[in-house]
Amino acid sequence: MSSREPDRITSAQQTLDILYDISQLLNAQLDKETLATCVGMIESGVNAEALAAVILELRREAFSVNKMSNGR
Repeated sequence: MSSREPDRITSAQQTLDILYDISQLLNAQLDKETLATCVGMIESGVNAEALAAVILELRREAFSVNKMSNGR
């Protein structure tokens, strides 16, 4: 491990904490683990708008499934 590795890890954690705070303010309903996964995907080249659209669609589907399973 290089001497800069701990600094890099600390910086990444601080960045994730800031992004999480922003997501909370925007009521994005993403936990830190999900947010970190999304950031990693975007850093790997996934289109952010497409990822957001998929997340919204998954939420709609989950809502529909929950609605049907509750008999409403």
